[in-house]
Amino acid sequence: MYDCASEIGQYHDDKVTLPKDRQKEMRKRRDANRDRLRSGLAKAEKPEPSAFHKQGSYAMKTMVQDSDKDYDIDDGVYFEKADLKESNGDDMSAPNARQMVRDALQDNRFTRQPESRDNCVRVYYNEGYHVDVPVYQRSGAVKDERIELASTNWKDADARGVTEWFEGENTRLSPKDTGEGQFRRAVRLLKKFARSRDDWKSKNASGFMITKLASELFAGDKDREDRALRSAMTAIRDRLERDLVVIHPVVKGDTITKGPSDPNATFLRDKLKENLSHLDVLDRDDCTREQALGAWGKVFNDAWFDDQVDSGGKGGAAILMPSKESYEVVNKRGGGRYA
Repeated sequence: MYDCASEIGQYHDDKVTLPKDRQKEMRKRRDANRDRLRSGLAKAEKPEPSAFHKQGSYAMKTMVQDSDKDYDIDDGVYFEKADLKESNGDDMSAPNARQMVRDALQDNRFTRQPESRDNCVRVYYNEGYHVDVPVYQRSGAVKDERIELASTNWKDADARGVTEWFEGENTRLSPKDTGEGQFRRAVRLLKKFARSRDDWKSKNASGFMITKLASELFAGDKDREDRALRSAMTAIRDRLERDLVVIHPVVKGDTITKGPSDPNATFLRDKLKENLSHLDVLDRDDCTREQALGAWGKVFNDAWFDDQVDSGGKGGAAILMPSKESYEVVNKRGGGRYA
């Protein structure tokens, strides 16, 4: 397989992972949102949050650049169940808990006021991104603590457990001495592929679904980030050919997909099938740098790769792609957000 490891690594740094200044801006928005919520709740004489916990791709550090700045910052707010009471003393319903948070987050400076959605309260910013605030109640002793998400009704959830799971997988699956973790970078690259066309965004698998699939199938390759990525893409395609159901990694009995023919998982499978064929040229003995970079450019739908052809860089040698058996499922583990 023609060696484009250097270029894939540079593409990740240039066009995939979030720049430090953007990460800093998001933290400022998150912190301001927390202050706004505390103040709004206090003003309305509502219960005080017992904790805030970032979650999702924001917590796992797998957010990717988006030309439309369509960023989803997940920041959960936690209340003690004993504090959430209706005016008549009954336990507060899940919709009413979300409404309480929505009301407290309203601000005249917003062009578009916060909305109560199925699993969170969404706060919109003019820059294009938004903060999602899932609302949780917790009860019981620490050892037997129960966390429930305010959805249509209260339902068991473990968003913090998902973050802990991911960090464990990143450590387990990443070769040693690969910085923040090769697995984490591969997840970002897979998510970038899934969002590489505007008309894919609403149809493709969620970042959480992609992350779980990658955890089942990723095989690290310390010296070849490009080969590890291609192997993961191929293995995910083959796995979805066999089975479209993706099991939640933390919540027992729950699935990320909706039924045995989930349309988002199907869409990801089909787009992988279409685009992996572009990479066939990498296996030819006479593959050139221009052909190799052009192939990756087609996969990611990005002219960045064309711009590298004449920029020098690490020319690659033809290396045979491992056999299918070597990138088939390496860890057949069973088990909407991050409930």
